[in-house]
Amino acid sequence: MKRKMVAMITGAGSGIGRSTAIELCRNGWTIVLAGRSKDRLLETAEFAASGDTLIVPADVTREQSVEKLFAHTISEFGRLDLLFNNAGINVHDIPLENLTTEQWQSVVDVNLTGVFLCTRAAFRIMKSQDPQGGRIINNGSISAQVPRPLSAVYTATKHAVTGLTKSTSLDGRQYNIACGQIDVGNAATDLSERMAAGTLQASGQRMCEPRMNVENVARAVVYMAGLPLDANVPFLTVMATNMPLVGRG
Repeated sequence: MKRKMVAMITGAGSGIGRSTAIELCRNGWTIVLAGRSKDRLLETAEFAASGDTLIVPADVTREQSVEKLFAHTISEFGRLDLLFNNAGINVHDIPLENLTTEQWQSVVDVNLTGVFLCTRAAFRIMKSQDPQGGRIINNGSISAQVPRPLSAVYTATKHAVTGLTKSTSLDGRQYNIACGQIDVGNAATDLSERMAAGTLQASGQRMCEPRMNVENVARAVVYMAGLPLDANVPFLTVMATNMPLVGRG
């Protein structure tokens, strides 16, 4: 009998995390839904009603909360096959000289330290479980490639996630742990609603940018997740066809 694969998604209460949870459930995965809002996680579980889900409220910026999240997962399912590091935040359109230390730290805590804490916990489990190994997918954002104006802290954290992805991939080789990154551009979620009112461009102008259905991102993650562990997608970019990425700046 084929065992069910277990995936954990951070930031699973909305947007990309929710859509990916639904798509993974459709493909037969057991899902651990992690996020700060229990109510939002419950909503995700209802949308993914056809699959097996476990709800674990957690704060990825707090080491103890992350350890409890992974301990609960192992207690319930005995292993972890996939971690999707999806949780992230941003502060918008703040000139570098006006960016406060508190704003900087809040974004670094979620977008970088949170990814590290979850990656470390998953790595330890995947290294020691039998059969050994697993997959870690990081949500990098296209800001991991090129910045938007007035986005110093977000861009810095996403570039750092790229470095963590590469190091995790390298260090995981001997333990059958694959690590890749999905860089997403303009998916239609609540967080990108501001695009409809116009987004600041490098020229100083504001332009309404095309967005794509968030399900396109979910399907891309499911593709990466479904590969055998002897195959990996190190980096994948999925974006609205006509959004200004190529040639940006």
